[in-house]
Amino acid sequence: MEFRAKDIAVLLNGVVEGNPEATVNNVSKIEEGKPYTLAFLANPKYEHFIYTTEASVVLVNRDFVPAKPVPCTLIRVDSAYDAIAVLLKMYENMRPQPTGIEQPSHISENAVIGEKPYIGAFAYLGKNVKIGNNVRIYPQVYIGEGVTIGDNTVLYAGVKVYYGCVIGRNCTIHAGSVIGADGFGFAPSTEGYHKISQIGNVVIEDNVEIGANVCIDRATMGATRIKAGVKLDNLIQIAHNVVIGENTVIAAQTGIAGTAKVGSNCMLGGQVGVAGHLEIGNGVSVAAQSGIIGPVKDKTVIMGAPAFEAAKYQKSYVLFRKLPELYRQFGEMEREIQTLKSKQ
Repeated sequence: MEFRAKDIAVLLNGVVEGNPEATVNNVSKIEEGKPYTLAFLANPKYEHFIYTTEASVVLVNRDFVPAKPVPCTLIRVDSAYDAIAVLLKMYENMRPQPTGIEQPSHISENAVIGEKPYIGAFAYLGKNVKIGNNVRIYPQVYIGEGVTIGDNTVLYAGVKVYYGCVIGRNCTIHAGSVIGADGFGFAPSTEGYHKISQIGNVVIEDNVEIGANVCIDRATMGATRIKAGVKLDNLIQIAHNVVIGENTVIAAQTGIAGTAKVGSNCMLGGQVGVAGHLEIGNGVSVAAQSGIIGPVKDKTVIMGAPAFEAAKYQKSYVLFRKLPELYRQFGEMEREIQTLKSKQ
């Protein structure tokens, strides 16, 4: 499909600067722009590309002032980054979505399925499952007994949801993720380790997105809870009885140990490790590869392993990166002192 610059501007409440009849039929990164594509410029570091890009139309912020002539049509909007996100979402929604129930698939007789479902081939829906309206369940998804899934939720291929778990509305769970496997609970004994039964569940609230190959363990008792608006990257481990607060985002390869609580509106970078039984406040930012072993106050920025305030860490880093040099200097000073003592 083709779209004119002036039509895109209307959708985004933007202003065209250049040819309003310029047409696009695809999107591109500004540094890889091709004719008849739409690109965007949000980060000033990429500004130099706008003077050479072959993209036909580029979204820019309203306050953008070009340093020299640009070869493309501009659409000025309040936020180029937000505007491209809106357009990509619209483009995604225009793609035809699968509907109906494919065969072979297994749906228990007492499962309740809402309107306009999609259930892919080789999917399994257990006893007492309740599925809302407009839910899409892709091939090879397993949904255990008593699971509830809200309206407009999507489970991509190979997702596994163990018995009794609850998934809210407008959620997306990407391929290979496992919801509700047993928590890592074992009691040491003279004979080895005895497994502690994990009889709780996982509750995922509304508007949550979970990446591929994420594991969220069921609670020992009660619920492991992922609150509304949380966004999880790929390859994340969330242990039993963990609570993740509203609108928190967590990057790939993070691991959160049992019973830890992460507040709302937090940001955890990649490969962060969180010890069990501690609490992270609201609005906390954690740098990648940090190790958190104690409680963290609201609105704190931390980094390092063990993690502490980022400003103090950066000052400390200046010192400990010089430790070999300081150690050598210390050794020289010690030898000089010993020499002076021997001459007395």
